[in-house]
Amino acid sequence: MKLSASRESLLKPLQAVIGVVERRQTMPVLANVLLVAKDGNLAITATDLEVELVANSASDSVEAPGEITVPGRKLLDICRALPEGAAVSIALKGDRVTIQSGHSKFVLATLPAAEFPVVDDIDVDRELTISQADLGKLLEKTHFSMAQQDVRYYLNGLLLETGGKQLRAVATDGHRLALCDIDMEALDGAKTQVIVPRKGVLELQRLLDGDGEVHITLGANHIRAVVGDIRLTSKLIDGRFPDYDRVIPATKSNVVSASRDALRQALQRAAILSNEKYRGVRLEFKGKKIRVLANNPDHEEAEDEVEVVYAGDEMEIGFNVNYLLDALAAVDDDNVEVGLVDPSSSCVVRAPSDKNCLYVVMPMRL
Repeated sequence: MKLSASRESLLKPLQAVIGVVERRQTMPVLANVLLVAKDGNLAITATDLEVELVANSASDSVEAPGEITVPGRKLLDICRALPEGAAVSIALKGDRVTIQSGHSKFVLATLPAAEFPVVDDIDVDRELTISQADLGKLLEKTHFSMAQQDVRYYLNGLLLETGGKQLRAVATDGHRLALCDIDMEALDGAKTQVIVPRKGVLELQRLLDGDGEVHITLGANHIRAVVGDIRLTSKLIDGRFPDYDRVIPATKSNVVSASRDALRQALQRAAILSNEKYRGVRLEFKGKKIRVLANNPDHEEAEDEVEVVYAGDEMEIGFNVNYLLDALAAVDDDNVEVGLVDPSSSCVVRAPSDKNCLYVVMPMRL
């Protein structure tokens, strides 16, 4: 293999795929990236066996086609260290790759391309095309509610549901839930649900720059997304996602309308003196104000008030303040609505003007 390319045409695809190259690997080849040069194109592939990223880059010239794997982070560091606009040549000789640019020369160890695990073509169950802006909104509004390393493995990811004229994303960690819909052209076939693992969601978010479209392919075991010159393939979580409709309160007999920023700032202030482990705050709903109360094992206390529009029953409910703050941060409007049933039921947070997104937060005993 022998090729030449500009520093930038190597750096951009390397930066796009390097997120799945982990420093500590059970298989040495997973610390490498696969370079495949042919037909004037260089494809760079990285994988951690759960998520695979392939970035294509036009090469100035491919004198000898071929494929090999080289240490991913070392190659990235070399490209970063070279001056802007530098011409780079890559040549394979024996089991070593030589990288030259100007007076600089680097020789890297390699592993055979045959050892590198790649995902072949996936079985296609459904295909759809969505704008990057819409998909970015869908992920941004829901991803923070995914669980992290929960024994209920199906919660460590994001549910994507297609059917009718909507693409829906749902995430929950068992204590809170985020749901968002995007209107689309009618999708053929029955409703489809897939659970995308946490890492696949975060890597897909990283690839979205707001312009253009994303072509998504759903298979029995994989999801594949093509964004420009980059292709992401992720395994799906094999499990049954909870029936999230049962978590969303059907009736909200008491609705609070408040300034989003005023409520968020009051919660942030009270949170300073909340229990560091449980992060609990008490909210007292009474008349046209909410009292926010917090205390900790050192008998320190915080109290704040927010003016609101509320004509419902007087009640006091405890919540994890971080969950409320995350939900408020996801609301774009200046105002926010909080739907309440009773002190032992979950609340629903949403923007008055956005009926496509909602956030459910379970109460906690304090």
